[in-house]
Amino acid sequence: MTDNNVQNKDQNSPIGAARRGSGGPRRVTPGRRGGGGRRDGGQSGPPDFEQKILELKRVTRVTAGGKRMSFRAVVIAGDKKGRVGMGIAKGLDVQMAAEKAFRRAKKTLLRVPLVAETIPFPVRVKFSSAEVLIKPAPKGTGLKCGGAVRTLFELAGVPNVVSKILRSSNKINIAKATLVAIKALHQTPIGLRSKEPSPAK
Repeated sequence: MTDNNVQNKDQNSPIGAARRGSGGPRRVTPGRRGGGGRRDGGQSGPPDFEQKILELKRVTRVTAGGKRMSFRAVVIAGDKKGRVGMGIAKGLDVQMAAEKAFRRAKKTLLRVPLVAETIPFPVRVKFSSAEVLIKPAPKGTGLKCGGAVRTLFELAGVPNVVSKILRSSNKINIAKATLVAIKALHQTPIGLRSKEPSPAK
C-alpha cells in the first residue's frame, strides 16, 4: 500500500475527520462551556425574596489576644406578596454578615394580613424605647411611612399604610416594634370582636 492510499484512508476515517476539525456535527453537552446551555433549562427568573440592608456597622470585640473587628448587618427580606422578616448577623466582612443576616431574615418571616389593600385596623405598639403607630389607609394613599417602617411594608408589598414613629430613633428597635405590630394584626381587637350572646338562664 502506497503512502497516498494510506493518507486517503486516514482522511476518510472518523479519526482523520476529527483531526481536521470537520467531517460531521459537533456533539455539544448542555451546561458545558461553549455549548450555550444552562443547567436550569435556560430560565433565569427573578429571586423569590428581595433584601435591603437596614443598618451596617463595624463592631469591635476585646479579647485576650487583642481587639477583634467584625461587621454587623441588619437585613430586611420580603417577597412583596405579604411576607417580610428581619435578620441580624455578624461576619468578618460585609458580604458574609449580609448573607448570614439574609438567611436569618428568611427564617423569621411574618405574613401581613390585608383587607382592601391595607391593614385591617390601627395598632399602637411599644418595644423597648421605640413606639410605633400604624393605621389603615384608603386605596391610592400609598406608603406614608418613614425609616424602618417604610422598608418593612415596602418589601412586604403592602400598598397603602400610614404610620408614625412616636419615640426613639433606633432603627433596630423601630423595626422590631413594627414586626410586633404585624403580629398584633392577626388578633381581633376588643372593639371589633362580636359579642357572644349570654347563656339563657
